[in-house]
Amino acid sequence: MSARGRRPLSAEDRALWAEITRSVAPLRAPPAVPAASPRKPQAKALARADAIARGAAAAKPPPALEPLDRRQRQRLARGSAAIDARIDLHGKTQREAHSALVRFLKRAQRDGARFVLVITGKGVRESADGGRGVLRRQVPEWLRLPEMRAYVVGFEAAHAGHGGEGALYVRIRRSVVRGQ
Repeated sequence: MSARGRRPLSAEDRALWAEITRSVAPLRAPPAVPAASPRKPQAKALARADAIARGAAAAKPPPALEPLDRRQRQRLARGSAAIDARIDLHGKTQREAHSALVRFLKRAQRDGARFVLVITGKGVRESADGGRGVLRRQVPEWLRLPEMRAYVVGFEAAHAGHGGEGALYVRIRRSVVRGQ
């Protein structure tokens, strides 16, 4: 018997096990093993502590966007959940619309808004690439940017009563009060 109280495998058992493991494919690729760092493990912790001591916190990756759940969408569409603010970007250039959107989101967060409506319009003119509605396509891309994650939890197309495909419900991230 082995040290763990089990009998050792026979040559026949080992051969059978080898045959089985050759015919089996893994469900997922094994996780990549990070290369060994030439620095000592404590060096990273010391560098982070030093950065915090100097007042420069280590940069964190932005949080992932979360879709609105079914109940939130229903409540917004029916009007039982309040839309705290709205902005209409019709007729603005991309540059004007982007800066107006950033100012609007900052103000909405500062004012404690939970849900806002961003109206892009459905687009009436054909663009050179055959698509319609430049802002309708661009605003979701802007809302996905890492720098917008400080303000945006998630977003989805609005209900037809609020503009449908020409508008977005945006859930605003709560502001973090620093220094308390």
